[in-house]
Amino acid sequence: MQLIKKIKDQKIEDESSFEIREAARAILFDDQKLVPILYVSEHNYHKLPGGGLEPGETSEQALMREMLEEVGTEIEIMGEVGKSIEYRTQLNLKQISYCYFGKITKKGEPKYTEKELAEGFNLIWLTLEKAIERLQTDKPENYEGLFIQKRDLAFLLKTKEIIEK
Repeated sequence: MQLIKKIKDQKIEDESSFEIREAARAILFDDQKLVPILYVSEHNYHKLPGGGLEPGETSEQALMREMLEEVGTEIEIMGEVGKSIEYRTQLNLKQISYCYFGKITKKGEPKYTEKELAEGFNLIWLTLEKAIERLQTDKPENYEGLFIQKRDLAFLLKTKEIIEK
């Protein structure tokens, strides 16, 4: 999968002590060409739905599971957007996110975890252009949100480029 973006908050001399976390995310379109985006009200930023791979799971399997949980949808993966690598030095974490684009085949209701509810997760549906605008104007109020904004904005812009080809 093509590397779209590397995000660091400082120069990394040695990443061998970093914990590695892999995650899958998606930019999905419903039949009205709207994209589901999560607003995290506790920290004032928007993010793409998705989450970490569980042991033995492929990125595609994790994506299907996460879309059921966070968006309440079944999906069909149409293609790859690319991957990002985040070096979150305050957390000693190297996160690799695999992003796909696809279409929603069945809508339902999200099933948020207690942590997601506490962070104020709220699902909104926007056009791709409006989703890009939201992330461009976000002002995240926590450390992780700064990484998420850069990562997901890069994925949205790359998806726009892919679709316009």
